[in-house]
Amino acid sequence: MVHHIVLWNLNEDLTASERQEAAARIKRELEAVKDQVEGVVSLRVVTAPLASSNKEIGLISAFENEQALQNYQVHPAHKAAAGYVGTVTHGRVCLDYEA
Repeated sequence: MVHHIVLWNLNEDLTASERQEAAARIKRELEAVKDQVEGVVSLRVVTAPLASSNKEIGLISAFENEQALQNYQVHPAHKAAAGYVGTVTHGRVCLDYEA
Protein backbone atom coordinates (compact mmCIF):
# COMPACT_ATOMS: atom_id res chain seq x y z
CA MET A 1 0.00 0.00 0.00
CA VAL A 2 1.19 3.52 -0.84
CA HIS A 3 0.42 6.42 1.48
CA HIS A 4 0.19 10.00 0.22
CA ILE A 5 0.17 12.85 2.74
CA VAL A 6 0.01 16.49 1.69
CA LEU A 7 -0.11 19.52 3.99
CA TRP A 8 -0.82 23.19 3.25
CA ASN A 9 -1.45 26.53 4.88
CA LEU A 10 -4.23 28.79 3.68
CA ASN A 11 -3.16 32.05 2.09
CA GLU A 12 -2.73 34.78 4.68
CA ASP A 13 -4.71 37.36 2.70
CA LEU A 14 -7.96 35.38 3.07
CA THR A 15 -10.54 36.72 5.53
CA ALA A 16 -11.86 34.44 8.28
CA SER A 17 -14.98 33.61 6.27
CA GLU A 18 -12.95 33.05 3.09
CA ARG A 19 -10.67 30.69 5.05
CA GLN A 20 -13.66 28.66 6.26
CA GLU A 21 -15.14 28.55 2.78
CA ALA A 22 -11.80 27.57 1.19
CA ALA A 23 -11.19 24.79 3.72
CA ALA A 24 -14.70 23.39 3.19
CA ARG A 25 -14.31 23.49 -0.59
CA ILE A 26 -10.89 21.82 -0.48
CA LYS A 27 -12.33 19.05 1.68
CA ARG A 28 -15.40 18.59 -0.51
CA GLU A 29 -13.53 18.57 -3.82
CA LEU A 30 -10.61 16.36 -2.82
CA GLU A 31 -12.74 13.83 -0.93
CA ALA A 32 -15.05 13.53 -3.96
CA VAL A 33 -12.11 12.28 -6.02
CA LYS A 34 -11.95 9.07 -3.92
CA ASP A 35 -14.99 7.56 -5.61
CA GLN A 36 -13.82 8.53 -9.09
CA VAL A 37 -10.37 6.93 -9.17
CA GLU A 38 -9.77 3.20 -9.09
CA GLY A 39 -7.23 2.07 -6.52
CA VAL A 40 -7.94 4.69 -3.86
CA VAL A 41 -8.17 2.82 -0.55
CA SER A 42 -8.87 5.84 1.65
CA LEU A 43 -8.78 9.60 1.34
CA ARG A 44 -9.69 12.25 3.89
CA VAL A 45 -9.01 15.92 4.33
CA VAL A 46 -8.38 17.40 7.76
CA THR A 47 -9.47 21.04 8.11
CA ALA A 48 -9.49 21.50 11.90
CA PRO A 49 -5.98 20.74 13.17
CA LEU A 50 -4.98 21.16 16.79
CA ALA A 51 -3.43 24.48 17.82
CA SER A 52 -0.02 22.78 18.08
CA SER A 53 0.03 22.25 14.29
CA ASN A 54 1.95 24.42 11.86
CA LYS A 55 -0.14 23.42 8.82
CA GLU A 56 -3.86 24.13 8.41
CA ILE A 57 -5.05 21.59 5.83
CA GLY A 58 -4.03 17.96 5.55
CA LEU A 59 -4.75 15.32 2.91
CA ILE A 60 -4.22 11.81 4.22
CA SER A 61 -4.70 9.09 1.63
CA ALA A 62 -3.79 5.52 0.78
CA PHE A 63 -3.63 3.75 -2.56
CA GLU A 64 -3.43 0.11 -3.59
CA ASN A 65 -0.05 0.72 -5.23
CA GLU A 66 2.15 3.39 -6.78
CA GLN A 67 0.37 3.13 -10.14
CA ALA A 68 -2.94 3.94 -8.44
CA LEU A 69 -1.35 7.05 -6.89
CA GLN A 70 -0.05 8.09 -10.32
CA ASN A 71 -3.52 7.54 -11.83
CA TYR A 72 -5.02 9.73 -9.09
CA GLN A 73 -2.52 12.52 -9.71
CA VAL A 74 -3.42 12.82 -13.41
CA HIS A 75 -7.16 12.21 -13.07
CA PRO A 76 -9.21 15.20 -14.30
CA ALA A 77 -11.18 15.43 -11.03
CA HIS A 78 -7.96 15.60 -9.03
CA LYS A 79 -6.43 18.12 -11.41
CA ALA A 80 -9.51 20.35 -11.06
CA ALA A 81 -9.44 20.13 -7.26
CA ALA A 82 -5.68 20.70 -7.15
CA GLY A 83 -6.08 23.73 -9.39
CA TYR A 84 -8.40 25.32 -6.84
CA VAL A 85 -6.21 24.29 -3.90
CA GLY A 86 -3.26 26.04 -5.51
CA THR A 87 -5.16 29.34 -5.60
CA VAL A 88 -5.94 29.45 -1.86
CA THR A 89 -2.94 27.74 -0.24
CA HIS A 90 0.82 27.99 0.06
CA GLY A 91 3.66 26.06 1.66
CA ARG A 92 2.73 22.66 0.24
CA VAL A 93 4.66 19.69 1.61
CA CYS A 94 4.21 16.09 0.51
CA LEU A 95 5.28 12.71 1.80
CA ASP A 96 4.67 9.51 -0.18
CA TYR A 97 5.74 6.16 1.21
CA GLU A 98 5.08 2.48 0.86
CA ALA A 99 4.06 0.37 3.83
